[in-house]
Amino acid sequence: MKTTNEINPWGIHSVSFWMTMLIALGIIFLGARFIINPAAGAAGFGVPFSNDADLPYGRIKGIRDIFSGLVLLPLLLQRMRRATAWAFTTAIIIPATDCLIVLTTNGPTDMQHILIHGLTVAYMAITSFLLFKK
Repeated sequence: MKTTNEINPWGIHSVSFWMTMLIALGIIFLGARFIINPAAGAAGFGVPFSNDADLPYGRIKGIRDIFSGLVLLPLLLQRMRRATAWAFTTAIIIPATDCLIVLTTNGPTDMQHILIHGLTVAYMAITSFLLFKK
């Protein structure tokens, strides 16, 4: 048990802090785009809507994306490295599944969208490693 108040060195001077912040803010932006313009969000995701009846699903995805980004911000701002690492690492399931959805929906020829989601997985895996590294 620690009896002294130690300063947490992890924070704004850490690469992993900013790598995580980039993802958090980026997914909030993408979520807002899904809410404001669901059709553009879906096209950017790689699975465009087939008709206007699909628009509510874009807004549903948008609010979930915004939540995914917002859940990281308090952890980052309070410099809770370990909690950030666990939340961020478990979130890798999202772009990994997105990549598989694009692959199974559009096939392997849609490399642009497959790479967007796949490279996000790689970026998040590297960031997770850095977050857990002491």
